[in-house]
Amino acid sequence: MANALTVAGSDSVGGAGLQADLKAFEAAGVHGCSVVTCVTSQNTRSVASIHAMPVPEVASQLRSVLEDVKLDAVKTGMLYSAEIVAVVSSQLREVEAPIVVDPVMAATTGSSLHRRGFVEALITKFLPMAALVTPNISEASMLTGVEVKDERTARRAAREILELGPAAVLLKGGHLKGTDAADYLLSENGVVKITSPRVNAQVHGTGCALASFIAANLALGLELEEAVRRSKGMIYKAILAREHVGKGVPCVNPMAVLRIEAEKPSMLAELEDAAHELEKLLDVGLIPEVGSNMGYAVLGALEPNDVAAFDGRIVRIGAAAKRIGCARFGASKHVARIVLAAQCHDQSIRCALNVKYSEDNLARCRRAKLSVSTFDRVREPKGVSSMTWGVHRAIERFGGVADVIFDKGGVGKEPMIRILGRAPDDVLAKLRRIAKMRARG
Repeated sequence: MANALTVAGSDSVGGAGLQADLKAFEAAGVHGCSVVTCVTSQNTRSVASIHAMPVPEVASQLRSVLEDVKLDAVKTGMLYSAEIVAVVSSQLREVEAPIVVDPVMAATTGSSLHRRGFVEALITKFLPMAALVTPNISEASMLTGVEVKDERTARRAAREILELGPAAVLLKGGHLKGTDAADYLLSENGVVKITSPRVNAQVHGTGCALASFIAANLALGLELEEAVRRSKGMIYKAILAREHVGKGVPCVNPMAVLRIEAEKPSMLAELEDAAHELEKLLDVGLIPEVGSNMGYAVLGALEPNDVAAFDGRIVRIGAAAKRIGCARFGASKHVARIVLAAQCHDQSIRCALNVKYSEDNLARCRRAKLSVSTFDRVREPKGVSSMTWGVHRAIERFGGVADVIFDKGGVGKEPMIRILGRAPDDVLAKLRRIAKMRARG
């Protein structure tokens, strides 16, 4: 098993600091060691006090780990003072594992988490040792003096931090304006912009957990860009699954990554159960020429492999509907794009089903009191995914995710109705309402 070390402060509420780090290590499949730099008295609303560990004790903890454990990665968080920076940098100088430095300077609640002299010590003694530094926009400004307010200044600050000596910089731009949460990975290979859908929520511990996910993925042998991309997806899931443990800011939930993976078998079972009812509900008038399919995404899905569907679709055999193949993840990029696009606007929408377009079927959707939106393929720009662009367009037009999104087709494209919902049972309930209207004629 790979081993990773966190050198960080203790958060008494368990949402950030070394508690979040160890959860992230465990969720990624890495054993976590820890060195405590400070003990904080804090909760989800404020930091009451900070007790810095005596420097000799920090050194002793580090020696105990280093003389016994072969480390595959190191992550540092709250180092607090110039003295602690000095002893940590000295002790880690001979470690061959990659070091991920999260330059923690303030809590999510706004309280300062460093003493005077810390920033200068971090820049001169520690950043040159780092494989990666992960500042947010406030920390980047503190390190460089650049006011980060947009993509241009974010890239400038990242370049200036890179000049301080680390091998790479990940400037976290989640607090910048934009439809996506964009981070900027800068190394000698240039700048890579990595995005995920924006979650409009303040969450305690996200910076700690992201840096720890990256360290864990580096410990597992991933190259830097791949480790960052995978970790970006993991922190997105951890933010969506945030927990309200107190009366203030919710806490990030790194273990959600494991829980989401554990839910996959039951999701496949839900789809298999839905298939039996779909065979009963779908008839010739509801099955498109290309067949129907139902997609069901994990919480925080970012790619088609996060969406389960039937690998052979639901097709028409005579006058009956027949499911072909089994439910599996990554089975249909087409239906996956529908769900992934919808989730960018509403993370609770995780399921979609396509059925045959006709004026009668569309009228039945409306009579069933389902909300309806549409997009026009004639307006589709070149070089985009039809489904991704079309779903975004329909949602923007409606002002939210409608129950039904349809289009009237185009050259070589069959017109289609798509039913969206939270899960298979939600989509089936909407389909039953449509089928009931069909039965009435």
